[in-house]
Amino acid sequence: MSCFSSADESAHYGLSVCMLLGQYREQLRWEDDGVDELGTGDASAIADAVHALPGLRVRSYDISPPSVEKARANIAARGVADRYTVELGDFFDQADSAGGVQARTVISNPPYIPAPDRDILMPELWGGIHGNDLALQLLKAGYDNVIAAVPSYSDPEGTVRTAEDLGYRVVNFLAMGLDFGPYSSEPRVHAHIRRLCAEGRGWAGEADYMVAVALFTRDPELPGDRSHQLLRALQLS
Repeated sequence: MSCFSSADESAHYGLSVCMLLGQYREQLRWEDDGVDELGTGDASAIADAVHALPGLRVRSYDISPPSVEKARANIAARGVADRYTVELGDFFDQADSAGGVQARTVISNPPYIPAPDRDILMPELWGGIHGNDLALQLLKAGYDNVIAAVPSYSDPEGTVRTAEDLGYRVVNFLAMGLDFGPYSSEPRVHAHIRRLCAEGRGWAGEADYMVAVALFTRDPELPGDRSHQLLRALQLS
């Protein structure tokens, strides 16, 4: 396994998480029980968020040994190792364990590359045939609040409708345009994305797409529902 790195996407994810956690600090109450994270990557973006938000504690899980090693080094370099911990292992094993202590809020930029199978440049980035398998699994994990990246070409409407069926609303989000990188530009992946878009399961330009980082909640203290605006923001065509 290797460690995925994308400067623009990581910066967008980290900044969005920081802004959403900061804006909804009182309602999310993350100072009480911390935040869990699915997938650490190199940890640089969220380490910056932890540094910017005194009182924020993040417990992260990643299945890639190289990612965990690099993440721990980046966390230590930023001086937040006491508030940002990384464990090597399956996030969902922890979430499903009877003795696991679960926070009220989880954050994630989950693997979302859509492809017919895992035979892609970096198999760890495969998000299933429609790209949203991990996002849907995360929404079903039982958290009150989910802050997650929602890409425009990975069946975002399916993600939003599943969230609604599970009792979630989109409180707010931040969206950004990104260019296709080496993994989404791989010919068989790119062709698959084009098919998904033609089927109405997503939106993408010839060489770019959108990613929104959205706050889904089942907490009645967080008012409003911007699900429709989220889907509109992801439409490039």
